Amino acid sequence: MTTPNCPTGVTKVATYCYQCVAGPDLLKVKVEDGVATAIEPNFDAEGVHPAAGRVCVKAFGLVQKTYNPNRVLTPMKRTNPKKGRDEDPGFVPISWDEALDLIADKLNTVRANGLLDASGYPRVAASFGGGGTPTAYMGTFPAFLSAWGPVDLSFGSGQGVKCTHSEHLYGELWHRAFTVCPDTPRTKYIVSFGSNIEASGGVCGVWRHAEARVEQGVKRVQVEPHLSVTGGCSAEWVPIKPKTDPAFMHAMIHVMLFENARTRLDIDFLKHMTASPYLVAPNGLYLRDPDTRKPLVWDLKRAAAVPFDTADIDPALDGEFTASGLEVLPDNETVDHVQVRVLTAFGKLAEHERTFTPEWAAKVCDVPADTIRRVANEYLDHAQIGATIEIEGRTLPFRPVAITLGKTVNNGWGGYDCCWARTLMACLVGALDVPGGTIGTTVRLNRPASDRQSSAKPGPDGFMDYPFNPTDKENWVSRPQIRNANRTLVPLVANSAWSAALGPTHLAWMQQRHGFENFPEPTQPDVWFFYRTNPVISFWDTPQVAEAVSKFPFVVAFTYTRDETNHFADVLLPDCTDLEGLQLIRIGGTKYVEQFWDKQGFALRQPAVVPQGETRDFTWIASELARRAGIQEPYNKAINRGAAGVPLKGASYDFSLDLEQTHGVEEIWNASCRAASAELTGGAEDHGLDWWREHGFRTIDYPRLQWYLYPHMKDNGLRFEMPYQERIFRIGTELGRRLHESGIDWWDRQLTEYQPLPDFHDFSHLIKSAVISNLGGREEDFPFWLLTSRSMQYAWGGNVSLQMVREVAANVAGHRGVIMNPASAAKLGIEDGDLVEVRSPLRETRGRVVLRQGIRPDTLLMVGQFDHWITPYAKDFDVPSMNSLVPMLMDLTDATGSAADIVPVSIKRVGGAQ
Repeated sequence: MTTPNCPTGVTKVATYCYQCVAGPDLLKVKVEDGVATAIEPNFDAEGVHPAAGRVCVKAFGLVQKTYNPNRVLTPMKRTNPKKGRDEDPGFVPISWDEALDLIADKLNTVRANGLLDASGYPRVAASFGGGGTPTAYMGTFPAFLSAWGPVDLSFGSGQGVKCTHSEHLYGELWHRAFTVCPDTPRTKYIVSFGSNIEASGGVCGVWRHAEARVEQGVKRVQVEPHLSVTGGCSAEWVPIKPKTDPAFMHAMIHVMLFENARTRLDIDFLKHMTASPYLVAPNGLYLRDPDTRKPLVWDLKRAAAVPFDTADIDPALDGEFTASGLEVLPDNETVDHVQVRVLTAFGKLAEHERTFTPEWAAKVCDVPADTIRRVANEYLDHAQIGATIEIEGRTLPFRPVAITLGKTVNNGWGGYDCCWARTLMACLVGALDVPGGTIGTTVRLNRPASDRQSSAKPGPDGFMDYPFNPTDKENWVSRPQIRNANRTLVPLVANSAWSAALGPTHLAWMQQRHGFENFPEPTQPDVWFFYRTNPVISFWDTPQVAEAVSKFPFVVAFTYTRDETNHFADVLLPDCTDLEGLQLIRIGGTKYVEQFWDKQGFALRQPAVVPQGETRDFTWIASELARRAGIQEPYNKAINRGAAGVPLKGASYDFSLDLEQTHGVEEIWNASCRAASAELTGGAEDHGLDWWREHGFRTIDYPRLQWYLYPHMKDNGLRFEMPYQERIFRIGTELGRRLHESGIDWWDRQLTEYQPLPDFHDFSHLIKSAVISNLGGREEDFPFWLLTSRSMQYAWGGNVSLQMVREVAANVAGHRGVIMNPASAAKLGIEDGDLVEVRSPLRETRGRVVLRQGIRPDTLLMVGQFDHWITPYAKDFDVPSMNSLVPMLMDLTDATGSAADIVPVSIKRVGGAQ
């Protein structure tokens, strides 16, 4: 076990905070006589970290987190075999040997019975929270999971409804953008549809946007139903009706296409960097050259249809033409066309968008037509078509405009429309992945995930290749491999290590109550691990999740304090927290949200203080489980190949671990540190753990050109797959055929979304009618929309039990209850601080009302995710959550497997103010 060197006097220990996806932040821990007393910025990283070494509020809570009197400090086991919310688990302390042997015995039984059950599902499942950030704390446990074999990662903790799920999938398809943000240091104009960057962007997001307002006078227009902290920091707030953002965006596109001269668009970008000139054949697929099957364009020089990559052409952007060619239909069926009428993809776009006027949109989204028209024109005015900028010696387009989306907007029904419209508007002015524009951050579904450029390989039709799950008859994955059936139902989710968590994760929970027709029999995992997540609080329809978890036969919880999910656990394992454990992670490059670095490298999390109680380093736990479960050799192999974060062998170095030995925590991370040093220096140096403890981090330069995908696309002759989604149309048709051949029709609504150009629907009406038709009631009984919003203080951090965080959050309006418009409240006799009941067609919850002008009269807001009943301190907040009110319904699920944080509700006063 690792123990830090804790001399008397005052020391400062370098480490990191990666509690949320807006990290990592580099920091120092002030330690006095072996006791952590303060968190400080690491100003050694001033020229390395995008926020100059500063840290956000969650990091400042780490001292309290370490010494929290409510921590579980020893392994515990359940003594009450009955599991339920009202059942006392009867947890009693046990030794580490007993706890690990108990788990290993279950794992060895699983291996003896077969890693897959009778339905073909893995018998072992695992769930992790925080957008992948637990891997920065779970040491070598990923190597354990890799060594074990098939593990079901599909039991969601909030994925699909709490994350920007649809953006992850469509963003990676269109410009390798798992998440999207403005090129904040250079942009001049941002339209933010609910992107609450001042809360969710961490210290880097706040810092970069503040600098942008001061240094370049950026104007940000915040379009959202309630005035978030981001809205409060913006130049303008536009209170839009919930879930009608697609109408606003379609109208913006209309203004750009039909109310401005075509020359105000970036014609060169559209012609040569997108699929806009591709000719569309009568059945809706591209017209292709019969010999090469390449899409055809109409060359204005030759007055003829030629393959898109023909040299020295001037492709027509718009227009109707007569041409001959081949149309390749789904399942590789073909049609020969002779002199048929065809339009360009851009022409199909114009035809599609013609009726979406600002006046039409105003009736849908309750925003004046003049406002929509002005925002569209301001976006166009700021685009600076034709401007250039030099980045590291290369001249690139400069387009200082960006559009960003927040969760609920880019999730669930309407998410396809919004992600498509956002990406298209960037293309119309040439602002996609260029300086000043809308740019991507990182990749998670494409490989390799080391950087976006490496994953952007040439594919068919001049686009980037994309690892769609197969939909052809021969290769379609007809039998789900995990319980959310991601590879069977969602071609776009790909097949990476992240794909399982980005499928329709609610299906895994729904199957615990009822199966699906012509699907494998639903089963429970024999063993379920979870870490840094509390799905009984954080998922949708949380009582249903609690019911499912209560029936799991054996649950292992890596535990900080008691909480609502580990209430149902069989074994609690207390790991070392942030300031007690040892781990090396990669930093730098472009990494989520606003984390754009000019450096890349590694940072060390090292013990600043002695671990409290009997807590253990996660790497020690993983190594012991691997040894006792008989998978030590494949576990060491996994560490060697980089499952713990860095490969231990490279072209000029080899620090591989002996496969047959059990290795100590420091031995493993010393090898990792040496390998990291060698990787950064091309094998010239191999500094070990002691050097990294002293220095904390090490980086090398990261080219700023790699912030942008455009240069790579240009150099490789690639185009952005906009505006016409022929591949989506094709695979959707094929998927529908495969499902229907298998007798599956309960996914039919999702199939309707596979359109080459998004079909507009009134998504707010669609959602309300879906909820009410499934659960009962009348629309007039639920006149309000209930939304939620992220909190910088609480989002992802798992720190609801910390008094300091609660104190800071209390300074931000809305953290104490249900936010409501005063005029709406007055009509119902509700006053500030009253106890109210908020009811959806599913069930009701209670909390105190907070009256604010900054919210639409038809909207209610619950900030964060609370409603705790076990978690110490948090259970006394008396703050409600919307999660128990939102149903898991197939009718609310879009084609990507996501849904949105929105539900129709009523509200009434049930008590006076405290």
